[in-house]
Amino acid sequence: MDAVIILQAGVATGTVLLFATLGGIFSERAGVMQLGIEGMMLLGAMAAFSVTVATGNPWLGLLVAMLAAGLLSQIHAFITITLGADQVVSGLSLTFVGTGIALVFGEQLSKAGVISLIPRYTVPFLSQIPFIGTIFFTDHSVLVYLGYLLVPLASYYIYHTRPGMHLRAVGEQPSAADSLGINVYRTRYIYVFICGLFSGLAGGTISLAISPGWFSELTTSGQGWIAVGLIIFSQWDPTRALVGAYAFGALRRLVLDIQGPTILFGMRNPFYYNPYWGFFLMMLPYAFTIIVLVIGSYSAMRRRLGAPAALGIPYIRGERGV
Repeated sequence: MDAVIILQAGVATGTVLLFATLGGIFSERAGVMQLGIEGMMLLGAMAAFSVTVATGNPWLGLLVAMLAAGLLSQIHAFITITLGADQVVSGLSLTFVGTGIALVFGEQLSKAGVISLIPRYTVPFLSQIPFIGTIFFTDHSVLVYLGYLLVPLASYYIYHTRPGMHLRAVGEQPSAADSLGINVYRTRYIYVFICGLFSGLAGGTISLAISPGWFSELTTSGQGWIAVGLIIFSQWDPTRALVGAYAFGALRRLVLDIQGPTILFGMRNPFYYNPYWGFFLMMLPYAFTIIVLVIGSYSAMRRRLGAPAALGIPYIRGERGV
């Protein structure tokens, strides 16, 4: 196994998780919990693939994927923000709705054949840096490089701009933000929509750049749920999200590569000869996600991790509370 190849693939596959996690961070920073990322990602993957098949333009496919997932996110926004319903139930329902729509409209896409894909580039000069250049700047999709730019932009926006301050205020003390003239409802709608855009981008990235040229119910393979865990793991911080996303991407690739050789570290490879060990390895990222979600389900632990104080709590104007 080549460590450089594994890490390079981890950056590529981790970009999908990064986009989805960033979207979830924006939504949850505004106080709206996001468990519908998986459904929005699958819808985005279907929309991107379908539009690219029809038009031959992957950029248009990516744009439609983002808009489709963004519009779907507004169902969750209406139910949780306007109606004040339980955000966990609504988020899970959104995953079911998004998955159902994607599979119905994408039923014949597995037979679509070859399509145009997002181009790949090697960055001059930077790719010549030993080790780092090969991992981060050699033969990656344009969307991977977009991920590098989005993280510092998102961090700067959240922590150093007035709209970012409003975002954090709405997630921490919505009643106080409301008293200062910040429209809590509108702010939450906007950031739930942004989460949808990022989730659609993540799904489109899978079908047009990372695992390109196909669509099925296995396209996302539960990566939306890993992103939900990464939101908590990152402590709602974009920079930590980047580290976690790339680490999980490398882990997913390692799980595949470690099952290939018959000899591992000079010994008989148990993961090659016993498929059940391979299934166990594939389970590890999702097991970690479940553990993180269980930890994050306790309000005291969420506060210790730095979660927004009003996360998951509906805001009703005029009522006392957060």
